[in-house]
Amino acid sequence: MLNTFKKIFSVGMVTEKYKAAYDEELETLGIEIKRRIDHKFTGSLAIRAVDAGSCNGCELEIHALNNPFYDVERFGIHFVASPRHADILLVTGVVSRHMETALLRTYDATPNPKWVIAMGDCASCGGEFGVSYASCGAVSNVIPVDMTINGCPPTPLVLLKGLLTLMEEKK
Repeated sequence: MLNTFKKIFSVGMVTEKYKAAYDEELETLGIEIKRRIDHKFTGSLAIRAVDAGSCNGCELEIHALNNPFYDVERFGIHFVASPRHADILLVTGVVSRHMETALLRTYDATPNPKWVIAMGDCASCGGEFGVSYASCGAVSNVIPVDMTINGCPPTPLVLLKGLLTLMEEKK
């Protein structure tokens, strides 16, 4: 053990210096989103993500929004665990028959006024699965949808652009 410590102290630090990432498009988009959130939602926008039967590709992109690069909380967007605290339902995946009731209950538990976004090709149109014995198809077949964001999966920037478009449409 002592030899290991000696080696650590003699070699020193061998990692590279950290260079902060910066994306001009993200910053511009974020500033505009923050401005609209401050105006319409008094500083904070709460999103409840609902996986209605996806492959988790869209969820990975949603999680990326919270990583240090995108860090959407600095723009006033945060994800909540309860639909009772949400302004927006962000639904991913084709709605499986087993999730239909859960999605309806989540929609009913979200206070009005609420917006629903169908994220990804499966949520938008049913994707490869469509309507079958195991699938209700698109989210709009189960609950009213205010906006669809296509892509398989849509990137975090596309998701933010869609959110900004929705805020502009629903003045």
